[in-house]
Amino acid sequence: MTAALLPAAPAVRSRPRRRRSVNLFVGGVLFGLIAVVGLVSFFWTPYAPDDTAGGRLQPPSAEHWIGTDRLGRDLFTQLMIGARLALAVGFGSVVIAAVVGIALGLLAAVARRWVDDALSSLLDIAIAFPTLLLAMLIVAWRGASLESAILAIGLAGAAVIARLTRVTATRVLAQEYVTAARTSGTGTFGIVRDHVLRNVWPTLIVPLALQFGGAVGAEASLSYLGLGSPPPNASWGRMLQEAQSTVLIAPTAAIVPGVLLVALIVGMNLLADGIRDIADPTTRSIG
Repeated sequence: MTAALLPAAPAVRSRPRRRRSVNLFVGGVLFGLIAVVGLVSFFWTPYAPDDTAGGRLQPPSAEHWIGTDRLGRDLFTQLMIGARLALAVGFGSVVIAAVVGIALGLLAAVARRWVDDALSSLLDIAIAFPTLLLAMLIVAWRGASLESAILAIGLAGAAVIARLTRVTATRVLAQEYVTAARTSGTGTFGIVRDHVLRNVWPTLIVPLALQFGGAVGAEASLSYLGLGSPPPNASWGRMLQEAQSTVLIAPTAAIVPGVLLVALIVGMNLLADGIRDIADPTTRSIG
């Protein structure tokens, strides 16, 4: 009976592996296409961002592939620049969240008990505070700009990264090999560098990817409310806001930015999920 069951095991285990491969491929394609469009916009766009000579609300044509907006600007050009801004906000906020969050999480894990308790309480308050509301407060304080949006969204997401870093680092510091390293004379900095960080980063891949997607959505929300990157920078959120009054006349101006926004967020999440399964050996299938 046992021998008869053994051949069926590889087929059961291969199904999650195929699903991970599909997630990695689909996520890579979605994210890669938008990333290429955003990078190309640094060197070439069909028209200047402030060129209004295309005529108001023109339908898609050979001259304007997606049409024009209510000011006569080329929508494809606006979408390309919007992709660039979305990538800048996503990566910028992730870097800020990672640096601040990992630093605070490691500090809480290795510090004295009262420091850990104080930081943990502050992190709980920050996590409970709505991310978008905190970003709106920071943007209102510093003024509406791309830099303000990146800083606000990054700081808002740092609390989650800090909490996860603290939990993972505390678990690693309790391991026997860390105790042996301390006994051999390795200092706190060496333990964090050689043991904690290498075990923490696989756990942070998916949360940081979610931070990327959340940052893109938060920036679109801020721009929709007029608190994002100001003109002539073209944000997908502001494009949605400007197109809502003409959605029945020129639907592509509202549909395409929304589709790209969803595609970028979903693509990054799928890509990170596939990378996480590759980087974290505990999630790999055997056989």
